[in-house]
Amino acid sequence: MNTAFSKDWLSRVVIAPHVSEKSARVAAEGNQYVFRVRRDATKPEIRAAVEFLFEVKVDAVRVVNQAGKEKRFGRSLGRRSDWKKAYVRLAEGQKIELGGSERA
Repeated sequence: MNTAFSKDWLSRVVIAPHVSEKSARVAAEGNQYVFRVRRDATKPEIRAAVEFLFEVKVDAVRVVNQAGKEKRFGRSLGRRSDWKKAYVRLAEGQKIELGGSERA
């Protein structure tokens, strides 16, 4: 883990796992996980945060700045916030248990 970042900051970089059909597909095919991250987070910070939070070895990080959508509320227009997501590929043999994958 990179010690240049404080543990407090690293715990706030990753907001939540992003769950979608595409994120499920890339998790199954390429050992990648998709996370919603802070908009001001950099690739090295995201790598360090995932390694710190989940105790895994990260192989690569790709980042997408997602533009917020325009939505209509009755007669008025609104806009969702822009957000950032990170595709994190883990090293061979590594795995993250995100929970919710268990079936009753």
